[in-house]
Amino acid sequence: MSKIITSAAEKILEKQPAEVFEKEKVVEEKREVKVMSVPSAITEYVGAARGDTIGLVIANVDYYLHEKMGLDKKYRSIGIISARTGAGPQIMAADEAVKATNTEVVSIELARDTKGGAGHGSLIILAAEDVSDARRAVEVALKELDRTFGDVYGCDVGHLELQYTARASLALEKAFGAPLGKAFGIIVGAPAGIGVVMADTAMKTANVEIVTYASPDAGTAHSNEVIITITGDSGAVRQSVIAAREVGLSLLRAMGQEPKTDTEPYI
Repeated sequence: MSKIITSAAEKILEKQPAEVFEKEKVVEEKREVKVMSVPSAITEYVGAARGDTIGLVIANVDYYLHEKMGLDKKYRSIGIISARTGAGPQIMAADEAVKATNTEVVSIELARDTKGGAGHGSLIILAAEDVSDARRAVEVALKELDRTFGDVYGCDVGHLELQYTARASLALEKAFGAPLGKAFGIIVGAPAGIGVVMADTAMKTANVEIVTYASPDAGTAHSNEVIITITGDSGAVRQSVIAAREVGLSLLRAMGQEPKTDTEPYI
């Protein structure tokens, strides 16, 4: 009996270091996650959101930088929305932000990014006379991203991005030449061939007008996408965007993967 007890005790002791190590490892991993999620103490930091998006504000832009950026002299403060993944969601969110605040869209740039994927990142600069307006605009845009990422679908073989608004504002006008106050849709497909079929489907589905067409060598940062924007009556634009989405999803599935969104579709 004593031999059995001794043997059992030895086995328990043998397991303890491994169990302790695993527990310490879990604690350490949790600690790392906690450290990574701590908001920055930098005063320019406003927040972070989906799509590896960071929101920043500069209360009083340096005189020489202000000049090089080509800002209107009446604007001393800027809001910055910068992202690794996505352009449409951020632009649509910025469009809502300028509707809600006294800010102006200074510039919208699309970077070749998506963290090595087929699409874009983005840099959006909003200007305001008062820093509180710039900060509020960035806050509104970051909050909107939970909604505007709803119809972004991704998988290893490609991605789709669909956006719709019943009333386009200044950010969409700046980025795509959208007619102010009219319904507007954005349709993106990657790889680019899928985008072409989605574009054709959208135009044939309802009575809409094409505003812009962009492909890997024209209108994009050489991304593997085709992007079209459309306008028209609200119902027609929405119908065309939905039809393009269904075709794009079907084609990505045919390539062997299930495209997914990590939030709720809104269109």
